Amino acid sequence: MSENRVVQGRMVTPKRLAELIEGESVMDAEAIEDADRVCPECGGDVISVGYMPSVTSFVTGYKCQDCDWATTDDG
Repeated sequence: MSENRVVQGRMVTPKRLAELIEGESVMDAEAIEDADRVCPECGGDVISVGYMPSVTSFVTGYKCQDCDWATTDDG
C-alpha cells in the first residue's frame, strides 16, 4: 500500500518523501498518508510519512504538497 503522491509538482515514493523531509537518505518508510493539518506557510495540503532515519529511531514527518515547508514530530 505504498502509494506515490505528488509533492511540489513531482511524483514521490514514501522513501523519497522521507528523504525530502529528513534531508538525507533513510532506511525505510511507511505509506504516505493525508495529515489532518494545513501548511502554516502557504495553506496547502500537508501529507505525512513514518520513517526510520536510523536503526534505533522512528519519526513521523510532515510535508506540504505545494511549498518547501516540512517538519517532524520530534521538532
